[in-house]
Amino acid sequence: MLLGLALFYVGAVLFLNGIWVMGYIEDREISVINVFVGTLTLLVSLYLALGPGADPDSVRAAAFTLLFTFTYFWVAWNRWNGADGRGLGWFCFFVGVTVIFITFDAFSVADSTLGVWLGVCWGSWAILWLMFWALLALKKPIAKVTGAFCAANGVYTGWIPGYLLLTGALS
Repeated sequence: MLLGLALFYVGAVLFLNGIWVMGYIEDREISVINVFVGTLTLLVSLYLALGPGADPDSVRAAAFTLLFTFTYFWVAWNRWNGADGRGLGWFCFFVGVTVIFITFDAFSVADSTLGVWLGVCWGSWAILWLMFWALLALKKPIAKVTGAFCAANGVYTGWIPGYLLLTGALS
């Protein structure tokens, strides 16, 4: 159930960040959802890592979830302090490369449709983080395509599967 909760709101923040990058939401507004989802994924991660039943698998899940958490907090922070995003862009490079390995690991242990879907999600997120690296750190003019890909990722890697997991339609 925690996966559904986290994915549902990750879907929201990715969708909204995507349309923000495309220029449809102002900088002053986007921080709210990033702080909310950053806080939510932080709490989920702390529960996974430190809560009852914590084991190596849940600690690993927490570590990987914190990649999202820190990204969302950094986006919000940059909107408050007016930074140009280059530091966040280089963090996105670190995350994108890390997530390539997570993608291969996810596919190597996938033994169900949900497992394969999770591998697809990790692969999509790797591409997305690397696109943000190119946009923010390398200053490539790819805001529209990055924003559109981010919004689409929000729908198919978060919003829909999170909803399906929360309603019990997917298990």
